[in-house]
Amino acid sequence: MIDTIKKTLLAGVGAALVSSEKVQASLEEFVRQGKLSAEDARAMADKIAKQGRKEFEDASAKLHETFSSVVEKLDVKSQDRIKVLEARIHALEAAAGKHTTHTTRSGKA
Repeated sequence: MIDTIKKTLLAGVGAALVSSEKVQASLEEFVRQGKLSAEDARAMADKIAKQGRKEFEDASAKLHETFSSVVEKLDVKSQDRIKVLEARIHALEAAAGKHTTHTTRSGKA
């Protein structure tokens, strides 16, 4: 799962680099054709770059939030599963007449 996330992020970064190069080439072409001044092209490039950074930061924050939520849910499920297993062990020990007091991972007897 982590590898998939890494590959997705790297693909996004790669796409952003390719897009940036294409935008720059297009703006240079517009300047060369006289459709856009060099100053306007720089302003557009800066605006596009700023918007791209914001979108990347937003997507990264959303990914972090989603990933944290998934990890938290997995941890809760794991803890619940441990409690169920500890209860089963306790019941089996009691049934077998070998009930001994011991500490669990949660620190309870």
